[in-house]
Amino acid sequence: MNAPSPSDTSRRLPPARGADMKLLGIYLNDHLAGATAGSLRASYLARTTRGSALGRAAGPVAAEIAQDRSALLGIMRDLGVPVRRYKVCAGWAAERLGRLKGNGRLMRRSPLSTVLELEALRLAVEGKAAGWQTLRRLSTIEQRLDPAQLDTLLERARQQQNTLEEWRTRAAEAALRTTAGPGSGNSRGGGRSAGRRG
Repeated sequence: MNAPSPSDTSRRLPPARGADMKLLGIYLNDHLAGATAGSLRASYLARTTRGSALGRAAGPVAAEIAQDRSALLGIMRDLGVPVRRYKVCAGWAAERLGRLKGNGRLMRRSPLSTVLELEALRLAVEGKAAGWQTLRRLSTIEQRLDPAQLDTLLERARQQQNTLEEWRTRAAEAALRTTAGPGSGNSRGGGRSAGRRG
């Protein structure tokens, strides 16, 4: 029995797998929009809480998030993925609009402002981590992706999540916990007064 020729063998082999660069470009630009909004939000949080314990924790996180955005731009450049400026602008606009959310006060920040900003930033970092994880898996078929770099970025995102979650919990407890117990305050005092009047 004759051995198959190289041409016959190649016809039977499955096609080589690779990344769909069109879809990957859309995916990375969407993450760039999110990274833009996340970096702006982190910088804003660090700036508005400067001088506090939260500010001292938020400053390094904000710096790392800005570095992560730069890393994403470098990955896109290595892959030959063009930056879609309109998506960057959309991320910028989304972050600015996010500052208009209600916080119970019209003219100044409230403790709830910090809670909401930490929650939004926590979600943004979670999305970023998912993006790094997707790229890490894709690095098995795309040689232009650096697995070691992606492992570092993924681990850093997880540390950021832990830090933000710790401070989110603290801020929520401080903002939403009352100093008086249930049934105390004006309502209880009002009840006693009403009873005396009766």
